[in-house]
Amino acid sequence: MLVRGVAAGAALAGTALVGLPAAAAPGDEVGALATVDMEMVLLACQVDPPKSGTGTTPGAQAHVLAVEEALRAKGLLAAAQTDGHYGTSTLTAYATYQRSLGFSGLDANGVPGRTSLTQLGSGRFDVSRPVTAGSRTDSYGGKRVNTRTAAMLRAADGMLSWSLTLTQGSYTSANPGSAGTHDGGGVVDISVSSLSTTQRWQTIKALRTVGFAAWLRTPSDGFAYHIHANGISDPDMSRSARDQVNDYYFGRNGLANNAADNTPEAYRMPLTWWEKYQCG
Repeated sequence: MLVRGVAAGAALAGTALVGLPAAAAPGDEVGALATVDMEMVLLACQVDPPKSGTGTTPGAQAHVLAVEEALRAKGLLAAAQTDGHYGTSTLTAYATYQRSLGFSGLDANGVPGRTSLTQLGSGRFDVSRPVTAGSRTDSYGGKRVNTRTAAMLRAADGMLSWSLTLTQGSYTSANPGSAGTHDGGGVVDISVSSLSTTQRWQTIKALRTVGFAAWLRTPSDGFAYHIHANGISDPDMSRSARDQVNDYYFGRNGLANNAADNTPEAYRMPLTWWEKYQCG
């Protein structure tokens, strides 16, 4: 599956971010630490890097800035890139920090994990709303996924009167047609061969409701009919899959042609992710 490089267009769900917490400033108590919201940092990790400029993600800037200031204090990020925009320089700096802790592979992808973010914040900030992928060896319908993705799929499955059938899971790097989107966690392909057109769109809606960036792939896109779904804010997600979340955020289809999302309006949902969905 080919994915495009740079996102463009108006934000799909900016209003969905209204009311999300800003970074907490130090309180009146001497020695109180700021708070970094991990959910917002992860959202910025997906939305910010493919941008052509250095605009920040609504609700995330202060949290990202606190992370960047900590990286700068360690000599890993220049002052010019300490701006609240989680761009490629911040990804590189954070990956360097992760490797300094002994992490490698997906654990050193520049996207904060709970352990590394907590250590980075020692003496500087506390971490709120932590996100974890869980085990990478779980399965759903016989396909490999992580614990977080499996929980999301069960929740979406429970909204439907038919069952989700996966044709491809996560952590599968042997499929060159996926352009790396399935190399990490949070990404699945779902069969729709037995579903009517309405059922296909209802499945998309259920997946989006629980926090997937999900699209119906069609022959006009160059694929056999199937659903491609990315679990928004999965910390194990590959770079190409995170770029697709950027596309979803900006109302695009996540493909190389940079076309608009083909989902009918009745089946679109406000931007959300699993942890936000669980909080109601």
